Amino acid sequence: MSDGGAFELDPRLAADSVFVADGPLSQVRLMDDTRFPWLLLVPRVPGASEWIDLDGGQQRLLLAELNRAAQLLHGEPGVEKLNIGALGNIVRQLHVHLVGRHAGDPAWPGPVWGSGAAVRHEADALAARAAAWRSRLG
Repeated sequence: MSDGGAFELDPRLAADSVFVADGPLSQVRLMDDTRFPWLLLVPRVPGASEWIDLDGGQQRLLLAELNRAAQLLHGEPGVEKLNIGALGNIVRQLHVHLVGRHAGDPAWPGPVWGSGAAVRHEADALAARAAAWRSRLG
């Protein structure tokens, strides 16, 4: 549901991730945590905090974006399982996490949220990972 304003990324999402690309509906971002291959999709819909705030066309677009990103993430080396979720308990802005997981990763078998502190990328490595994802997303 739009609040009539312009799209603005929540500052907490901006602080924890880096821009990769704009899809048809969503901004694709890479979480700055070396422990997991982790993407975020943030629909550019002002005021949206829940899936039900999107109209049917937006829901279909988001689902298509999720499917594409999930297929690419599942192809990452070592990814055995995908965790996909839109929690929004801390950051209300609608955003969907796609996290590549494997047995023995730092949070396995529990959720990544609240499992230790993020291990940040070096600036050059983060820029390179974002560029690689940008290329893959085309």
